[in-house]
Amino acid sequence: MSDQILPLDGIRALDAGALSFAERVGYLKQYGVHSQSFSTLQPGMKYFDVPGIGYVAYMRKWGGTFVLSDPVCAPENFAVILEQFHTRFPNACYIQVSKAVVDFLHLRFGLFGTQFGSESRIRLQDWSVSGKKKQILRTALNQAEKNGISVKERFSDDHTREISDAWIRTRKCKSKEIRFLIRPMEMDYRENERHFYAYQGGRAVGFIYFDPIYRNNEIISYVPNISRANADFRQGIFYTLMAHAMDVFKAEGVPYLDLGLIPLSLDPATEHQESRPLKRLLHGLYEKGNSLYNFKGLEFTKSRFRGDNFKTYCCHRRTIPALEFLAMFRLTRLL
Repeated sequence: MSDQILPLDGIRALDAGALSFAERVGYLKQYGVHSQSFSTLQPGMKYFDVPGIGYVAYMRKWGGTFVLSDPVCAPENFAVILEQFHTRFPNACYIQVSKAVVDFLHLRFGLFGTQFGSESRIRLQDWSVSGKKKQILRTALNQAEKNGISVKERFSDDHTREISDAWIRTRKCKSKEIRFLIRPMEMDYRENERHFYAYQGGRAVGFIYFDPIYRNNEIISYVPNISRANADFRQGIFYTLMAHAMDVFKAEGVPYLDLGLIPLSLDPATEHQESRPLKRLLHGLYEKGNSLYNFKGLEFTKSRFRGDNFKTYCCHRRTIPALEFLAMFRLTRLL
C-alpha cells in the first residue's frame, strides 16, 4: 500500500446493524484468519456489525474503547468497516492488529501504528523436533518420558480449574487470570476447540486449550490460547503437550500451527508510522518489566519452535496514549 491518502469514493455508506450470534460464527468461519478471531467471541465483548460485510469486536472499559484483532471480514472490506467504526469511535485503540489495518488507519486517519509484539506461525508439513536448534524440545520430551508423562486429547474437564488456580499462584501476576488478549477458559461458544492433557500416574498435571483459525470455512491452523501446568511439575510440560498436539494436527492435514502473541517482542528499527516515544517505552518495559510479566521467558519458550515470525501492532491517536494503555493493561490484568 502506497503512502498516500486512500481513495474512498467507492466505499458505499452502510448502516451498522446487529448480527445474530449464528451470523457472527458464520463470518468467523469464513474470515477468521487472525490468531485472535476466535477470541472475539469471548464474554464481555461488544460488536460493531455490518451485515453483508462482517464485524469488529471491542470492549469499553474505564472510558476507553479497545478493539481486539483485525475485523472479521474479507481483507478487501477492511477499509469499509474501519471507516465506519472509526467514525463512531474516533478515539479507539486497536490491539494486536495486522499491517493491513495499520496502513489504512494511518493513511486515512493519521493514527500511529506501533509494534506491540510479534506472532509466530509453523508450517506443520515441515514440522519435526530434529535439528540442533530444537535440542531443548527433545530434552523436554525425553524428561517427560522418563517421568512417565503421557498426553491425551480430552473433551471433558479433568481438574482444569484446580490445575489453573495452582498455576496462577506461581505467576508474577498471582491474583487473576489475564483476559481480553487471552480469552477466558469458560466460553459459551466452544465449537472446534481442542483440549490436550498431560498425565502422570493417571493424574492430570497440565493442559493446553487450542482455538481454531479459519479460512473459507476450513480450519487452517490452531493456536494455543490457554496453557497451564501443575505447580509440582512445570518443567517441559508445555513443550511435551505442544509437540504431541502438533503431531496430531499434522496427521489430520492441518496446514499450520500459530503460537499467538509474543508481547513486546519488538524489532529494534522504528517504522515511519510508529510512535518513537511509545516504541522506546515498550522496549524499556520489555527490559525492566519482567517483575510484572514474564515477557522474556515467553519469548524464549515460543522461539524454541523456530516458527516464522511477523509483527503485530497497536493503533492509537496520541503519541503516548498513557491513559489508554493504563486502562488496557488493567483490562488485560497485566498490572
